[in-house]
Amino acid sequence: MLRLNTIKAHPGATQSRKRLGRGSGSGLGPTAGKGDKGQLQRSGGSVRPGFEGGQMPLYRRIPKRGFTNIGRRTNAVLNLVDLERLDAKVFKEISLESLVEKNAIKGRYDRLTILATGELTKAFKVKAHRVSPAAQEKIQKAGGSVELIAIPGKKVSKKASS
Repeated sequence: MLRLNTIKAHPGATQSRKRLGRGSGSGLGPTAGKGDKGQLQRSGGSVRPGFEGGQMPLYRRIPKRGFTNIGRRTNAVLNLVDLERLDAKVFKEISLESLVEKNAIKGRYDRLTILATGELTKAFKVKAHRVSPAAQEKIQKAGGSVELIAIPGKKVSKKASS
């Protein structure tokens, strides 16, 4: 019968630590497994990652191209196939906030786009930043509704009529 005083680790599950520098008989004696002399034997003797002994390192030899756009926006793209998989009882309204809240989409997104791949049989109220015309037609045919959310900061150009 298993009791607290009879529990022990499986064979090979635990190992005793290396006792460095404890005599030549231990196999890790005078030099403690670090070899003889040199930078790597000294305490603190190591070089940072990418250091090539003074040679111009690879990350500085290779030309740098392009840039990272810090103002970029990411779109969560959902097809009607993806909406069909969702439970209509749980998702009363399809919006970026509701999808993130219920872990239907993973990652950080700024906008929601709905595309028309697949068929839709469930009626959803969709709030998205962009909806393709074909997707809008299929959603409305299934008995749902579509509400477009204004994209923040986007300028709407009005042509001057004279």
